[in-house]
Amino acid sequence: MMPLVIGIDIGTSGARAVAMRADFSIAGQSAVRLDKFGQNPRAPSAWWQAVQAALTELLSGIDRTAVRAIAVDGTSGTLLPVDAAGRPLAEPLMYNDKVDDADILAAIAREAPEASAAHGATSGLAKALRFQHLPGIAAVLHQADWIAANLSGRFDVSDENNALKTGYDVEARRWPDWIAATGMRMDLLPDVVEPGDVTGTLTAAAAQLFGLPRDVAVVAGTTDGCASFLATGATTAGDGVTALGSSLTIKILCDRPISAPRFGIYSHRLGDTWLAGGASNSGGKVLAQHFSLARIIELSTAIDPTTETGLDYYPLGMAGERFPVADPALPPRLTPRPADDADYLKAMFEGMAAIEALGYRRLAELGAPALTSVRSVGGGAANKAWTAIRRRKLGVAFLPTLSDEAAAGTARLALKGAGKAGLL
Repeated sequence: MMPLVIGIDIGTSGARAVAMRADFSIAGQSAVRLDKFGQNPRAPSAWWQAVQAALTELLSGIDRTAVRAIAVDGTSGTLLPVDAAGRPLAEPLMYNDKVDDADILAAIAREAPEASAAHGATSGLAKALRFQHLPGIAAVLHQADWIAANLSGRFDVSDENNALKTGYDVEARRWPDWIAATGMRMDLLPDVVEPGDVTGTLTAAAAQLFGLPRDVAVVAGTTDGCASFLATGATTAGDGVTALGSSLTIKILCDRPISAPRFGIYSHRLGDTWLAGGASNSGGKVLAQHFSLARIIELSTAIDPTTETGLDYYPLGMAGERFPVADPALPPRLTPRPADDADYLKAMFEGMAAIEALGYRRLAELGAPALTSVRSVGGGAANKAWTAIRRRKLGVAFLPTLSDEAAAGTARLALKGAGKAGLL
């Protein structure tokens, strides 16, 4: 019997689960949409129901007795307050929710080092400060922490990647003293471990619910972005991963941390390596303002990616950019518009490819290694014309992606934890 591990990804639209063998091959996978469980994707009860459904479906197609470990990833910066029994006390604040309390933001701006990822209205720390005065509060947890806690019963632990935006110092590997100076109750912050560390085993209730052995290890997970990177198979400094989803996000594997908050750049720690990157406001959401998906597919067949339109576009949906240009007033540049829709789409592809190339150059300027290869994930990665334009602009090898499922990246962490615990 070949042992298996499971990775669970809880995202904005649903839950996914992947069963992985020790050789990284996929033994099974499942996906369940959140909207099956009500109209509020913020409800922790809906998250847990979706995870239960995805995990139950996955387990129906594999040997449950072969499962050795489970890990969970969630959306970065999503926080919820819980009581001593782990029950949510309020609606969570999601990854893109802003805290509009001027005193909270001023306290973070005053106390946090410039390089900290805790700056800004969407930071985990801002949300923790907002929640900490709720009656009966015992802890503030990240989304992945809470899902994993429903498996292990541990409502007091997080991982280094999820804790980053809540102010955790990934270089010193501790909660820094300056957090208390913001007024944050330090007793509410979870213990933090390395992604891939075993944090416990299944509770009796979880084991019975899923028909799994009690000794299945629960392993510290990560954020959805880090999980997506891990899923691709990128392992060497200089390996880059570009996510072509609603936004354009790039990450590169480094041998040192890179931090430049004014460009929205910070680094997650992955053992002794670092994952640095940033996200542009350009991307698929901008394309969708001009063309339907069907029309993009149709027009792409008419694009010659070997030639240039000569148009210098910076495709944005509205004024403002965060990376690789830090300018909240940067206007969209989408004129002049050619008469041919295919040329218009091509020029937007060119503009986005130029943004991507500038992003990797910006990271190199700040100390990251030069880009040596790119793996692509997200819906845009399937567009052949866009890919050819990107390949020409970036001038590096485009390597195959092992998986574009974040859950597969989290399963790799479960494998790491199971291996360290001697369970494989």
